[in-house]
Amino acid sequence: MAAKRGNQKIRDMVLSMLVIGAVVAGVYTVIPHNENADPLKTVDYRVELSTAQRSAPYPVLAPQGLSKEWRATSVTYRGNKGKAWHLGFLDPEKEYVAVEQSTNDPAKYVPEVTLKATNTGKTQQVGGAQWQVWKGEKYDALVRTDKDATTVVLGTAKDARLAEMAAALKAKPTAPTPSPANPE
Repeated sequence: MAAKRGNQKIRDMVLSMLVIGAVVAGVYTVIPHNENADPLKTVDYRVELSTAQRSAPYPVLAPQGLSKEWRATSVTYRGNKGKAWHLGFLDPEKEYVAVEQSTNDPAKYVPEVTLKATNTGKTQQVGGAQWQVWKGEKYDALVRTDKDATTVVLGTAKDARLAEMAAALKAKPTAPTPSPANPE
């Protein structure tokens, strides 16, 4: 009788595994999934930009005129931490490019956000402004310090893409510009 009990236990275990396998297979086929989907979602940064523009003591910069192949992937404004603005992108080659702005001390802030990049002593003229060229193991960067804030364009992208982002940066107005009256 003991042999029958042992066989029943094994048979019950095998049947249970078959039932569980069937349920898992059914769930897998019913739940939609796409292995080729891009895991990074594009974010709309307009609300955060508007908030930062109202709160920051400096002109908050965001790109204008970049192609649709540039995708915004992250955005934050931390008013309690150096009035720090961050806007991250993937460029058309899927390399990372970010815009960082803050009122923090540039000597500490730039190495922090660039993950220890160092100033090469070189400058580059981009978009009518002089930018310092920084190089690092993780990120390269273009850095500009104005009287109100430090702006850093950093990333894993090629130098030309960093310059493209820097050239596209504009301070957007906080309120929409009124359209001229329509004479009729």
